[in-house]
This record gives sequence, structure tokens and C-alpha cells, in this order.
Amino acid sequence: MQSASEQSEAAEPQTTPARPAPPEHAYPDHWEADVVLRDGGTARIRPITADDADRLVSFYEQVSDESKYYRFFAPYPRLSAKDVHRFTHHDFVNRVGLAATVGGEFIATVRYDRIDDRGLPASAPADEAEVAFLVQDAHQGRGVASALLEHIAAVARERGIRRFAAEVLPANTKMIKVFTDAGYTQKRSFEDGSVRLHLDLEPTDRSLAVQRAREQRAEARSVQRLLTPASVAVVGAGRTPGGVGRTVLRNLLGAGFTGRVYAVNAALPETGADGGPAELDGVPAYRSVGAVGEPVDLAIVAVPAERVPEAVADCGEHGVRGLVVLSAGYAESGPDGRERQRRLVRQARSYGMRIIGPNAFGIINTADDVRLNASLAPQTPAAGRIGLFTQSGAIGIALLAGLHRRGAGLSSFISAGNRADVSGNDFLQHWYDDPGTDVVLLYLESIGNPRKFTRLARRTAAVKPVVVVKGARHSGSAPPGHRVPVTRVPHATVSALLRQAGVIRVDTVTELVDAGLLLAAQPLPAGPRVAILGNSESLGLLTYDACLTEGLRPLRPLDLTTAADPADFRDALAAALADETSDAVVVTAIPWVGEDGATESGDGEVLAAALREAVASVPAPTKPVVVVHVEMGGLAEALAVATSTRPSPAGRGSGTGTGTSTGVGTGAGARTGVRPDAGAPAEENRFTGPAGPAASEPAPVTAPAPSTPAQDPTPAQDPTPITIPAYPAAERAVRALAEAVRYGQWRRQAAEPGRVPEYEDIDEAGAAALIRQVLGGAEADARGVTLGTDQAGELLARYGITALPTLPAPTPDAAVAAAARLGYPVALKTTAPHLRHRPDLGGVRLDLATEEQLRTAYAELTEVLGKPEELQPVVQAMVPRGVDTVVRSAIDPAVGAVLSFGLSGAASELLGDTAHRLVPATDRDVAELVRSLRTTPLLFGWRGSAPVDTPALEELLLRVSRLVDDHPEVVAVSLEPVVVAPRGLSVLGATVRLAPPPPRTDLGPRSLPNY
Repeated sequence: MQSASEQSEAAEPQTTPARPAPPEHAYPDHWEADVVLRDGGTARIRPITADDADRLVSFYEQVSDESKYYRFFAPYPRLSAKDVHRFTHHDFVNRVGLAATVGGEFIATVRYDRIDDRGLPASAPADEAEVAFLVQDAHQGRGVASALLEHIAAVARERGIRRFAAEVLPANTKMIKVFTDAGYTQKRSFEDGSVRLHLDLEPTDRSLAVQRAREQRAEARSVQRLLTPASVAVVGAGRTPGGVGRTVLRNLLGAGFTGRVYAVNAALPETGADGGPAELDGVPAYRSVGAVGEPVDLAIVAVPAERVPEAVADCGEHGVRGLVVLSAGYAESGPDGRERQRRLVRQARSYGMRIIGPNAFGIINTADDVRLNASLAPQTPAAGRIGLFTQSGAIGIALLAGLHRRGAGLSSFISAGNRADVSGNDFLQHWYDDPGTDVVLLYLESIGNPRKFTRLARRTAAVKPVVVVKGARHSGSAPPGHRVPVTRVPHATVSALLRQAGVIRVDTVTELVDAGLLLAAQPLPAGPRVAILGNSESLGLLTYDACLTEGLRPLRPLDLTTAADPADFRDALAAALADETSDAVVVTAIPWVGEDGATESGDGEVLAAALREAVASVPAPTKPVVVVHVEMGGLAEALAVATSTRPSPAGRGSGTGTGTSTGVGTGAGARTGVRPDAGAPAEENRFTGPAGPAASEPAPVTAPAPSTPAQDPTPAQDPTPITIPAYPAAERAVRALAEAVRYGQWRRQAAEPGRVPEYEDIDEAGAAALIRQVLGGAEADARGVTLGTDQAGELLARYGITALPTLPAPTPDAAVAAAARLGYPVALKTTAPHLRHRPDLGGVRLDLATEEQLRTAYAELTEVLGKPEELQPVVQAMVPRGVDTVVRSAIDPAVGAVLSFGLSGAASELLGDTAHRLVPATDRDVAELVRSLRTTPLLFGWRGSAPVDTPALEELLLRVSRLVDDHPEVVAVSLEPVVVAPRGLSVLGATVRLAPPPPRTDLGPRSLPNY
């Protein structure tokens, strides 16, 4: 695809004087980026420089004649010296070239040349450029050209170019598809035997959607490559038992990995005693990955940190696709280790490999056609429908043990350590459409890209639950080894934003497992109504109180009395499941006591059977059932035995080898819309941990699943076991149930999202002009500027927000003059920083109806609080009485723009009673914002007061959100107080801060974090 500028250069006589070259600009290192390609591999994109001449020639020699013809519209077997010079010398403004590299060698190139309206080379202010690509044939189909187009378009926008032109031969359908699929606004024409394309480079909703869909597919594929290798090499497997490498090798073999396994150790002999390869634990052992002589998909690196670079080079040079680095001694060990970690990531990515770790615990995939345990976990967990990601090996061990004791199985497990490369975001991309995973559990100590995490979590939560527990919440810094942006947002705000995205936010790992077990086993409740039944009135009342505490609506507990037998439980549960007045059922149970005062043996097993029978009697259950038990002898053991079976892999959803079906997940399939799996024969649980769960741990009851799940859009499946989670305390059971209720409500609302209203009176262009005027002034500070009262009022007025005039009153006479101008009655307020918005300190006088009252109030203020120059008094007109509130918005570098709302006053600030939503906020967001405070009743007529005008308040919140979203230069807005009256509202104080907008990484071309 030859550009017009190249054609014009080729047509020029040799006697034509050369055009003066524009001055060279500094090398733009911020254009360098690592990207994940369609097949899950990685490549590095960087500017082409004069030092790349040899690489360019070598690259071109490996391109087929057909691809060369498509590029230059004529046979072009080799590049001339002039070509090489032109394609490697750029000014990085009017002429830019980018290359995609793997292993330091070019695999694709793209360049643009700025042109004028005649198609000739030009400089700014010309805003069009001709673009051309060339991709090595061996790498076509990997999405390289699409990634290069995203990056060259971002570069062009940065340099003031708004449109791309491209000329493509009609037979070059692959390149035409690259342009047409990009999502940009475009025009196409057919001229002189070629297709002429024009692309508008302004991002559109479609181009962003295309970019994010490609990102999801690529990152999900990169994770799948790590979880489903056909061959694994353990680099650093010791010659003697023990040690990290040998332990992982033993675990791989013990799990029954279905692929090939190799041991690698540089200290091994070249051959075994029989002249063939040496062996460790019965598998071939070699001195290097290169010596294996066969493809290796995944390498587990367990050598000292100083030897890791050699191992990575060995892997990269011999086609290994991914690494799990267990070795420690990286960023967690200090500055030297942090630099070592940077070099490790750069080295691995240069070969197109992704890394889990370093300092990782390992990965597990329980899919029956994979059975991968490349971790330090001695037992492989039972196969199930839960995906588990942790950043801590110790927490990972605890979670694996806890889930086992509760009878839950996993689809996959990842403990990522320092997560220098692969992170929780990547696994969210994978689990989003993984048919083998119904519930996602995450233990996070830091969030490397909160904005992206929130976006991915919202999308995933729309189809399956995402449960998160956040460690290191109050330390004020990320754990050692975790590379994260600095955030000013408090932990409570982050939690609120995660909940807005549909994330189920819990505080402890115990709650993580409690919620995960229920969500993986039961349908989502349709509402907050809870039926309670059991044989203990006291335990029923405790459960009732716990429901009220969690915001649920419990029905009056049904006391079966201590004389109730298992048949009574069965009948009562069956009746509750059929009753339309409840949305969930909690069964409470205490041991049966015989006439001699001793508990009866076997009561747990009998009760488990009765509950199974009750659930089986309902043809299509739509209600979750949980059990609260206290010292029920044998119950936990009976429940554990009941879940030691699982279906065969015949019922798996996709055949991709990323998860298998078990009884743990059948209910979740019905709940989340992920296809449930068919039944299968029982099989012994491969987790060979304790004989059974401790009596104090939650455990599940199993029962046959209905043939037509309540919310399953797919055809009916064969009956398979489902689970009823059981908990040793009412509070734990109800808390997990409440999380399921809230998540179910979010899912229903997410199906019909709110909208961002349009307001005809908004003057977006006028606001933009005012912002340019302020920030473009010579006196403007690069760090930003706080607008004066008049400018702030003018900017807000452009968005239909009226701030009440405030007149300074440096003297009593000035106060009187201000009151005369505004009209009585008035308010006299101090604006000194230590008194601002603190009426409790006596700095406000209201309802001053006469000049005499105003002068008296002025004298009192200055006598008690200080001199006028210290108090900075002002006069405002009185407004209708109402509830004082605060509306704020701020931009945080980690999470983006946040809209906040609360009631004004020290009590609200002390209690932290403030609600938050991400910008842009929808009408539904602001309605929830207003109603999510503990002090919300004050807005709706608490204790007989008049309800205030909440629609006007919601409109104000939407207008502030629009202002901040339309103009990223508005980095902070504070409206305080906003007095909301029964009719209308008044903004009494307004502060607006402008600054150059921070970079929006979520709108740029897709890339991995830079190192």
C-alpha cells in the first residue's frame, strides 16, 4: 500500500533539489509500549530510528513478494539505500514510523507522512497524513496491524493530525479489513484501480468498543495459554528431593497433568545411565530448555534470582510461550530487587512471553483434560466452578484449604506474587467468558489500574459474581513489589466505586469464602424477603436480628420446636420454597436432645438427607437456601461426604480445557446465564486433605439439581448435585445472603442502565472558551488555578448551575451597602479558612432583617472571633430554609473523576457519611447517590419535617457530572453548602479548580504497563 507522498518522491527527477528536512525532535520514548496480540503473545511497539537500518533490511527480506507488491503496488524485491534512509529517518512530527518487535527484530512496520490537500508532503497546520503498513507473513493474522493502527493513530492525534488517508489494492482484503474494522468514522472511494480510504481519527464509541473487545480477546487468550499448556518445563528442579523446583515437579505429576513434563537443571548430566536423557521423578531431565528438542509451552522458573535472566533467555530463544516465576528476591526485597524485576519483565516481553510472578506461588487448572498443578500447593483442589486469584501465597493456601473444607471446587487458581506482568485484570478478561467459571473470587493487596479494573469488573459482574477482599487497606501504601499509581481516594471511596461496578466487596477472607460458596451453589434471590425456620426459637431470633442489621426483610421465624424431627424440617423447607411471600430461606438447626439429656447420634446425617429431599421436591427452585447450625454432631461430615463427587468432563461447556463442571456450580449456571453442565458419574475427590470439615466450618448439603434451572435460558440438563451452604453462625450466613441480595438487585438494574440526560441550556463551547482563557494566560500555574468567585460563577452558569451572589463586607458600612444591594433579609458569614462551612463555631448570622440587626451582628462577630481582615466577612441574601448538603467532584489519578454527595456539617464529616459515583453519572446513579447516605431520611421528611426537592438535587448532581466529564480540565468542584428546600435549591458557595487534564490511559491505545 504505497502512499501518495512516496509515489511523488519516486516520480521526482534526480535533478530536483531535495526539500529541506524539518528539524529532528527528541526521541519520544513515551510512544514505546508492550501489547498483547490476538493469539496471546506479546510484541513491543516503538518508534523507528536511524539505528534500525539493518533490522529493517532483514525484516524486508523475510516478507513475501506478494506482501511487497501490496505495499508498493509493484514488484519491489529489495529496498534501496535511499529507501532504507527514508524509512528510518523521521522527525517524529510530520514523518513517523513505528515498528512491532519480538526478540528485538521487526515483525511489522507502519508509518505516516503528513500531507496537504494535494497529497504532497506538508507540515503543520496540515492535519492529514498518509499511512502505510507492512506485516511479515509469518505474523499476519495475529492482530499486529490492528495494534499498530491504534498506536500510530494516537501518535498522529498527539501531533495535531486528525485524518488518515490510505491507498490499498482491492486484492489486499486483509488490510482493507484492518481499516474498516477499526471503528473510526471513514469514507471509501475507488480511484485509478485502488481503494482510497479516509479515516477520522477522533475516537468514537464504536472504535473504543472495538479496541476493548480486541483487548479482552487478546488478554483472555494470553491467560488461556498459561492455563492450558501442552507441555511444561520445571527450570530449577533439584537433583535431590525437596526444594521449590522439585516440589512443583512432584505436584505436577501428582495432579496427573495430561501434557508432557520436563525437568531442567544446568547441573544435570547430559545423559542418563542408559545413554538416553537423564530423569527426575520419572520424567526426562535436561540441562537447558534448548536441549529438550521439543516445543515447551510453559516454564516454571525456580532458580535463584541472579540466574533467572539466563533461564528467561533460554526459554525465549526456544519458543516458550509463558513463564511462572517462583523465584524471590525482586521488588519485595528493596530498590535493587525492584530494578531486577523491571529487567525481568522487559526481557520476557522482548521474547513475546508473559509472566506470572515473580515471587509467585503458582497456578492450578482443574480441567479434566489439563489437570495442571504448577504450584507449591501439595494437593490439587477439587474441580469446580470458582475462579480464585490472590496476590499472596499464604492467603492462597488458606483459601484453598477453606474452600475444600466447605466442599467447594475450583476451575482455576492463581497466586501471582508481585504480579509484575499478569494481574487480576488479565484473569478477569479470561473468566468473563470462561464457561468453566461461574464465580470469581479475588484477594487483592493493590490494584494496579483501578480505572481498568472497575471497567472489567462491571462487565464481568453483569454475567457472573465478582467477590473481592482488599488487603493493605489502611497501610497507606502498596505492599512491597506491587507497582501501582498513587491514589488520594480513601479506602471507603474505592469500596463504594467497586460496589457501583457490581463488585461484591467483603472485608475478610472468611467472608470471601462464605459469599463465594453461596453464590456458586445457589440461585440469586429475587428480593430481600427472608423466611426463617428451625428448631430453636433463640437461634431463629438471632437470625432475624442479623437480617435486619444487613438491611433484609425477614419474615417472622417459624419455630418447629425442639421436638421437630428431620421430616418436619423437610416439610417446612419444601413449604417455604413454594411460598411466594419469601425470596430466600434460612434453616436454623440445633442438636436433638434425648430424654436422658444427651444429644442423639447421627442427627446431622439424617437432617442432611431431609434437606436434600426438600430441595429435590421443588421442580424449579428460584430461592437460595442456607443452613445455620450449632454443634450439630455429624452434620459437617455428612455435608462434606455429600460433595465428594463431581460430573465427568463430558458435561464441560466449551471443551477449551479451562474448567470442569461439578455439583458446586450447577446452581450458578442457572443463576448467571453460563451454560450448566450435564451430569456424570461420581468420582473420588482428588483433594486429599483432612478427612472432613471441622464442625465449626461452613459446609454444603447436596441435593439433585432440577432438570430446568430457574433462570437458565439453555435447554434442560441431566440432574447433577447442587449444594446448600451451611454456616456455624447466623451472622455469617445472613451476611453472605445479604451480599447475594444486593448483587441480584444490581444485576437486575444493570440490565436496564440509566442514562445521562441532555440539557438544552448547557453551553459547552462557552465553558471550553472560558477554560482556555484561564489556563492559557501567562499567569496560569502549570499545577492549576483556583477560579475566583466571579469566574467560578460564570463557568457554573454555562452548565445551568446558579451560585448565589456573595458580596464582601470588609467594614460595617460595606456590609450595609451589600445588604441594600441584595435586599433584606440577609446573612452575614465569615469566610476565613478555619471558619468556612463551620456554623457550629458561630461564624454565621442569619435572617438579619434591618440595618440595625446587621450592624449588631457585625460587631458581635468581630468582637468574639477576630478582626474583619481575619474573618473576611461576606453578605448573602437569605434563601428558603432546607437541608444543607455538599456536592463535590474531583479527579483522582488512579480512578478518574468521582462525584460525591453528603450532608453538610461536622457530624456527617466525622462519620464519613458521604456517597460516591464515577463520572459520567446517570440518572439512576444520582438517584442512588442521594438515597445511599445514613442521613438520607433527613431529605425525605424525617420526624415530620417537609420532604425536600430531591429531583432538583439530582439534576444538580447530573449537571456537575456533565461539567467534569465534558471538560477534564475541571479537576475539582466543591459546592458547599447547597440548601435543598421543599421547592428548589440554592448553591451558597462554589469553588472550582482548573488544571491541565491528566492523561486518560483508558482512552489511549491498548498496552501493558510500562517498565
